[in-house]
Amino acid sequence: MKKTVKKIAGTLSKRKLLSMALVLGMSSLAFAGPIGTATGTLATYRTEIGGLVYAIGGIVGFVGGLRIYNKWQNGDQDVNKELLGYGGAMIFLFIVPTIVGAFFP
Repeated sequence: MKKTVKKIAGTLSKRKLLSMALVLGMSSLAFAGPIGTATGTLATYRTEIGGLVYAIGGIVGFVGGLRIYNKWQNGDQDVNKELLGYGGAMIFLFIVPTIVGAFFP
């Protein structure tokens, strides 16, 4: 792969490489408008996304609580590991809407 790139770069002149870089740079600027529009559209749905994340977090937390309770009643040894795993997941799920709100004011 490196040999091919060096071979292509060796055959092209500096002027051609500069013009290719310029064309690539200009084409990336053309896509900046739609990305800004998509960001604005996502910002309007921020509260709905936050509510959806809270609902998913509640369901996951309820199922996780049932699993932990079942393991605890059966005398499994890895209850602490399960509790820490679901606890971390719940903290993550409840912090995500705050982070989304920080990105889309």
